[in-house]
Amino acid sequence: MAKHTYHHGDLRQALLEAALVLLKTKDAESLSLRAVARQAGVSHTAPYRHFADKAALLAAVAEEGFITFGQYLKDAIAQSNADPLESLIATGEAYVRYALEHPAHFRVMFKCSPSEYDASSSLAITASGTFNILVEAIATAQAAGVLSAGDPQQIATGRWALAHGLSMLILDGMLSQPGSVALVRKVLEDSLTGLLAETPVRQ
Repeated sequence: MAKHTYHHGDLRQALLEAALVLLKTKDAESLSLRAVARQAGVSHTAPYRHFADKAALLAAVAEEGFITFGQYLKDAIAQSNADPLESLIATGEAYVRYALEHPAHFRVMFKCSPSEYDASSSLAITASGTFNILVEAIATAQAAGVLSAGDPQQIATGRWALAHGLSMLILDGMLSQPGSVALVRKVLEDSLTGLLAETPVRQ
């Protein structure tokens, strides 16, 4: 018989952790609340105390991921010594590092697209806040005169697409992880060339 893994009200977190364990070996489509309950060591009806259905559980997993992901980006900026260009490179590296260190979370985060949820949903708000960290890093670099003018949100979308593509190539085995850190930095640095102001000033 499965052993209960939660105590005194932390059933919700136990279910999230159980889902992540299962998501390491199966995709979101094949996940079931019954399997999550079994992994957590609770009755098959217990998940419904916190989640209306599987989509709600996956949304909660995704939101948890975005919170941690956002902290990775903030830490990268904080450690860049106020150099706006280094901040942009560091956030890209942090993006890929998060994906490699939290692959199950990462895949769910971008399977459960916030666009599928109401803009006022907790997931949509959290995901938008995380993206805005990148937007603000772009705007800061523009204000410092090191990046050319342009819509910070559009530029951030391009940076996001690049970092996300690199992350997926590595996760899917298209790029080998050994040496990928150096490759990621080189690609991120090269991609900034066309965005630099004519006379960039490094801080």
